Amino acid sequence: MGLRSEQWYAGDDRNAYIHRAWMRRGTPDDAFRRPQIAIANSASDLTPCNAHLNEVAQSVSNGVYEAGGNPLNLPVVSLGETNVRPTAMLWRNMAAMAAEEMLRANPVDGVVLLGGCDKTIPALLMAAASVDVPAVVLPGGPMLTGTFRGTPLGCGTDVWRLSEEVRAGTLSQEAFNRSESAMIRSRGHCNTMGTASTMALVAEALGTVVPGVAGTPAPDSRLLEASHGTGKLVVELVEKDRRPSTFLTKASFHNAIVALAAIGGSTNAVVHLLAIAGRLGVDLTLDDFDRVGSGVPLLVDLQPAGRFLMEDFHRAGGLLAVLREVRDLLDPEGVTVTGRPLVEHLDDAPIWDPEVIRTRTEPIITEGGIAVLRGNLAPSGALIKPAAASAHLLQHRGRAVVFDSIEDFHARVDDPDLDVDADSVLVLRGCGPRGYPGMPEVSNMPLPKKLLEQGVRDMVRICDGRMSGTAYGTVVLHVAPEAAAGGPLGLVRTGDVIVLDVANRRIDVEAPDFLQRSPSTAMAEAFAAPKRGWERLYVDHVLGADTGADLDFLLGSSGSEVTRESH
Repeated sequence: MGLRSEQWYAGDDRNAYIHRAWMRRGTPDDAFRRPQIAIANSASDLTPCNAHLNEVAQSVSNGVYEAGGNPLNLPVVSLGETNVRPTAMLWRNMAAMAAEEMLRANPVDGVVLLGGCDKTIPALLMAAASVDVPAVVLPGGPMLTGTFRGTPLGCGTDVWRLSEEVRAGTLSQEAFNRSESAMIRSRGHCNTMGTASTMALVAEALGTVVPGVAGTPAPDSRLLEASHGTGKLVVELVEKDRRPSTFLTKASFHNAIVALAAIGGSTNAVVHLLAIAGRLGVDLTLDDFDRVGSGVPLLVDLQPAGRFLMEDFHRAGGLLAVLREVRDLLDPEGVTVTGRPLVEHLDDAPIWDPEVIRTRTEPIITEGGIAVLRGNLAPSGALIKPAAASAHLLQHRGRAVVFDSIEDFHARVDDPDLDVDADSVLVLRGCGPRGYPGMPEVSNMPLPKKLLEQGVRDMVRICDGRMSGTAYGTVVLHVAPEAAAGGPLGLVRTGDVIVLDVANRRIDVEAPDFLQRSPSTAMAEAFAAPKRGWERLYVDHVLGADTGADLDFLLGSSGSEVTRESH
């Protein structure tokens, strides 16, 4: 089988001449006969967690060339979770679509996907799955641990914690500001088990990362060594035609779900894995996350559900050590980019620190995972992460306090006259994919100030949006259908009694007339109504969180074939 790039470079006609001549610029003749390897590089100064990826790309490039390939830097849309407004999730599908189209349109035989910050790995995997050229993911790695007042800081998690202490009056604004320069110690993405760390590890369990690489800290020299090796491997993938569709199967997603539960990973992984599966045509549903993951023990003691951070996790043995403990729960049919089953990489994967990574016999929680709730409030499903919740709130009955938009919430949450107590259930709507738009990370609502001052640190919160993987609390999120799509969340009124029963996977409103009501006018007026551009396209075509929040016309793949020449 010939190289895909030969369609551009082979032959003596005018078009082949044009393609070679403009790419030559000192390139030797044999470069056009080598596999053309794109390095999909999401480095950007505006995506601080990915800013170091140019150095990583150079090591990949060296490995590609050593293995007989021709490396080509391909900048792709880069999404910085902390900077991009209104939410980086709005642009995930756009980044995936742009990367897909550029991989298809160019003379590319294989690709290395360089990601780090939350949306970059999912977007690149969605793209690679749709264009279906040989591909391997290389995560940029977490940052090193910073400290403040002698205490390790979990980026993201400690932002939420410290900011609540300021609001509660137990930490001064001055001290909070001083912690800012200590929060981000080095290059790399969040050092908690947030979405960035989760997606890197889940991508490895899925089979798209060289086993043992995900979780390597960004400043660690071993990341550059792994980058070189990944560059060599992608040339092998091209030679053996090992494309995503040839090894990403239902078994691969089964293993990703087991890993997600065992590491206590972010709920955001659910919406990303569903979207990736949708590009491959793999039959993955919300219920698979509960069916496969609910009985998996939580073994990793990491913030936000535990004590340690990613540097500790890597030192303790990393993902392979975790997976070795739950090997019997993995699907042995799940294959990796190496061409070998994932389980074959687990024989020599000891736990070096059983405080950070627990053994199967001494788990943090016997049954971790992400619970999928249903009921009259979420007929298409909602999620809760029990490991990050308060045990006493997992079965709860409380009075709803409803906010029609995030602006409504911010305007009223600290009002001393707000009729709320510790047993109340905070309900925020209009934050789903269509309503916001983009499904922002606002579900972990800050608690009312007057309750913080009383010592309250957790409440049941319900929202059709997402929450940061670095966040914690008893939060029911990804409620589907969302309010803007006509979901029952739009019918809840302040004062309604809401019953949460995680053990029985239920979330319900106790009101006989609940489903016969008309939606709130104030809520509807707050829904997004863009008139042009990507936001308009997104709102018109985005699907629900329960299927991955992809665009309806992006489901499936178009392959790599391009039938028309450019000249």
